[in-house]
Amino acid sequence: MASTIHRNGVVQRGTAKLDRHGANNNNIVRTKSRHSLPPGSAALRRSSSSHGGDAVPGRVRVAVRLRPRNAEEMMADADFADCVELQPELKRLKLRRNNWDSDTYEFDEVLTEFSSQKRVYEVVAKPVVESVLDGYNGTVMAYGQTGTGKTFTLGQLGEEDTSGRGIMVRAMEDILLDLSPETDSVTVSYLQLYMETVQDLLNPANDNIPIVEDPRTGDVSLPGATHVDIRDQQSFLELLRLGEAHRVAANTRMNTESSRSHAILTVHVRRSVVESADNVLSEKFDASHLTKPSKPLVRKSKLVVVDLAGSERIHKSGSEGHMLEEAKSINLSLSALGKCINALAENSAHVPFRDSKLTRLLRDSFGGTARTSLIVTIGPSPQHRGETSSTILFGQRAMKVENMLKIKEEFDYKSLSRKLEVQLDKLIAENERQQKAFEDEVERINLEAQCRIAEVEKNFADALERERLKCQMEYMETVKQLEQKFVTSQERHGYNGFVKGRGEGATTSSADEVTEVKRLFEIEKSKRKATEEELESLKIQLGKYAQVEAGGDADMIKLRKILEDDATQKKRLEEEIIILRSQLLQLNFEADQMRSCLESGSSGNAFPAADTSLSQSRHSQLRDTRNDQKASVATLFEQVGLHKILSLLESDDANVRVHAVKVVANLAAEEANQKKANQELIMAEGGVTLLSMAASDAEEPQTLRMVAGAIANLSGNDKILMKLRSQGGIKALLGIVRCGHPDVLSQIARGIANFAKCESRASSQGIKSGRSFLIDDGALPWIVQNANNESVPIRRHVELALCHLAQHEVNAKDMISGGALWELVRISRDCNREDIRSLARRSLSSIPQFKSELRRLRIEY
Repeated sequence: MASTIHRNGVVQRGTAKLDRHGANNNNIVRTKSRHSLPPGSAALRRSSSSHGGDAVPGRVRVAVRLRPRNAEEMMADADFADCVELQPELKRLKLRRNNWDSDTYEFDEVLTEFSSQKRVYEVVAKPVVESVLDGYNGTVMAYGQTGTGKTFTLGQLGEEDTSGRGIMVRAMEDILLDLSPETDSVTVSYLQLYMETVQDLLNPANDNIPIVEDPRTGDVSLPGATHVDIRDQQSFLELLRLGEAHRVAANTRMNTESSRSHAILTVHVRRSVVESADNVLSEKFDASHLTKPSKPLVRKSKLVVVDLAGSERIHKSGSEGHMLEEAKSINLSLSALGKCINALAENSAHVPFRDSKLTRLLRDSFGGTARTSLIVTIGPSPQHRGETSSTILFGQRAMKVENMLKIKEEFDYKSLSRKLEVQLDKLIAENERQQKAFEDEVERINLEAQCRIAEVEKNFADALERERLKCQMEYMETVKQLEQKFVTSQERHGYNGFVKGRGEGATTSSADEVTEVKRLFEIEKSKRKATEEELESLKIQLGKYAQVEAGGDADMIKLRKILEDDATQKKRLEEEIIILRSQLLQLNFEADQMRSCLESGSSGNAFPAADTSLSQSRHSQLRDTRNDQKASVATLFEQVGLHKILSLLESDDANVRVHAVKVVANLAAEEANQKKANQELIMAEGGVTLLSMAASDAEEPQTLRMVAGAIANLSGNDKILMKLRSQGGIKALLGIVRCGHPDVLSQIARGIANFAKCESRASSQGIKSGRSFLIDDGALPWIVQNANNESVPIRRHVELALCHLAQHEVNAKDMISGGALWELVRISRDCNREDIRSLARRSLSSIPQFKSELRRLRIEY
């Protein structure tokens, strides 16, 4: 039952311990200092003589523990003194022969009947556990007569009282605290030796596990045993419960829960440690710098905890039948163990380890490489003095056994291989990165060279165009002279003068001046055409000198500055030319209008009675005027181009921006077929964005009215609806509201109504889904506020927009919360247009949310 919970604590402890030996043994003093080591790092706590495969001598340590009298002994031996007298401060034990004579024995530790479980663990097992954590094998074994507390000392779980925890539980706590779950591992097997068969307590079906010995090293292994990974204390306790449930026990005269098998708990510890190694590339991956990093090692050690079955005498235990066979098997195995201990204590040439499976399993614990602690348990009753004496003598002989402690270390090839693979991957990635950086640098240098060549070519082309710019300057002067002449002519011949008395002569003079202006304009057009042809010729010549580079950096800088000034002046000239063309077209229109008025005036004097004909003539003149104006704008659009006109919206000159706005507004209001084409072209060039910028800088109502009218015309085109909103058309209209002029507000209301109508049509056709863009952009409060405006055009457009919004249920919630529902009810009752009134009623009756709110408010409509 493997655990999945990791420990996240760091335990710092520093203990110093002294291994006590007999008179003929050298003392070994070892100091443990773990508080300076992080979890998971194995401390190199070995002397220089214990490095690698060198062995350290270590005698078997023996402690004796006295069990207190039980109830039966207190009644039977009430008149007799204990057969044992303990002297723990001297670490001595006296075994009485009679009232005046006794035998004295010395042990490594003497534990009275009042010693706590914690005290027993610290003096018997903790030194062994710390040696296991250092990389040595360790064994803790309990030996004694049945019923003297061996299982209590080793295997008590302490579920009800934690102070009663035995050596197994406390040892695992210390092991888990010292290990790192990322680099170290702990596995556990739990077996019993019953009737000379090795059985698995974690898998009862595995009841005959073979013992395999390595002929080269003599190490013993159990290949069929179950090994469980342990990562927390709770899973280990569950494992112990499972094992104790499967262990064989019986009720005898001397012990109600007498163990009938030897229990063997093996804890395998695998730790990763670090030692110095040969030269390898450092982790900085600098191939030119070599260092000596650590090399990975693995230490494999094991802790064996053995709970021996108690020795018993048949006539005292009352065993019979199968229990008698069990007792024989137990005594035979303990006898074989005693023989091995005697042979080792006497340094005999032959040690009979193969007489029993128990001695084969404990071969490393006695006379092997493990650090071994033995605790012998005895009882105080004089009835069992013989068994007590036998147990004490067993412990005395075990103290003479000398083990040779060895650390088992292996080179961790897998860990080193993984580390080198990571380093190699990083080096490859770094090499690829440097290669990519080199290629990018080469590409950058090539691009810079190409850009410089292109810049030189451009500078040569600009230098060759200086003559063309000079011609444009002369052209500008001529246009200014024409403008001055026109202003002078306008001052001399006002409109009233023409009507009142100048008559035909004034008309002829104005017509002559217009003809002269047209002639001069044609001359300038021909000059410009000639200049453009000269420019093309200069460009052809530029191709011949494309490979010639500039003679010096200083000259290039001066030339570049001159060309930049010329380009700025050219742009300003082009703006003035466009304005003059617009004014010229406007003058042509006004001149034609004045001529028509004069002719109609003279006709009126001749035929004063023809009023009806005069009215029809004036309507025809007005229509022709509008057509002439549109034709003039179209002519300007064809001659200049939309891109140039839109660029004038960003001009610093306010007059230039006003003229550009007027042209764009007229283009957006062309006839049906041409209108859509112009509108789509305006949107493609970002016209709404530029109109918004022009409106943000303007304060005159006339300019703002033209901007609002242009956006209103664009809002009526279904194809450009989404693009209009994305370029900020709705927000631009709402920004113009600041003007407050009725004509401007009327154009804003018309634009919102057109947008709402197109959006409603797109939603009905499934082209658009979701809430209205007008609501998203914050137009609903203004719509509700002006739904009952005093101005009829504003009110009519706003009412129509509100009805279109109300047609779609997705807008209902916002309209209710924004107060639009009350305006819809008013429109359905009071609007003077039947179509709008019907549209409002249909919306109120078809949208469930409107119906529910009206029922809640008890409003009839």
